[in-house]
Amino acid sequence: MVLEDAVARAAADRRKVAPTKLAHVVFRTAAKQPMLDWYSKVLDGEVVFDNAFIGFITYDDEHHRVAVIEVPDLQRPERIGPGLHHVAFTYGSLTDLLHTYERLKAEGIRPQYCINHGPTTSMYYGDPDGNRVELQIDNFPTMEEATAWLNSPAFAENPIGVDFDPEELLAKHRRGVPEAELKRRPNIGPRGLPAR
Repeated sequence: MVLEDAVARAAADRRKVAPTKLAHVVFRTAAKQPMLDWYSKVLDGEVVFDNAFIGFITYDDEHHRVAVIEVPDLQRPERIGPGLHHVAFTYGSLTDLLHTYERLKAEGIRPQYCINHGPTTSMYYGDPDGNRVELQIDNFPTMEEATAWLNSPAFAENPIGVDFDPEELLAKHRRGVPEAELKRRPNIGPRGLPAR
């Protein structure tokens, strides 16, 4: 009985203690400079430290959001198998995401594919080492609405989303189609995991 009381008290005292934010992402590479250049360009960031083996980039009030460590003689890993699928960065508006798309396109950097997932509108890029990087916006004004959509039958039927052409989205945006309409995911029926 004493042990059960102690366990019950410990459970009652337990409060949720979660991180306040995701601080940064660190990449290991055999070619640091191309990675630093690419992430600085894509994220519109700046290198805040760089030496012979490591560099740090920031794009906001955090001292660094991306770090790149050079390890000579690294071999590119097989892309099929366990591991990190992608890293995502959120923009504040559809206008910002489309501006970034145009800026990167002018630099010769194009998304590999674009998907309206429902909760997000996302563009996926590949960095110089072949890592996937998602640039996205939230499609709902509140997290409660996004979470409700994640629990909807539409998301259960198609948890991947609907591909879109960024040029078409940009053209509609320029014509003044309301942002809420541009963010709304069309229903295409069931969709499983793509072969990417």
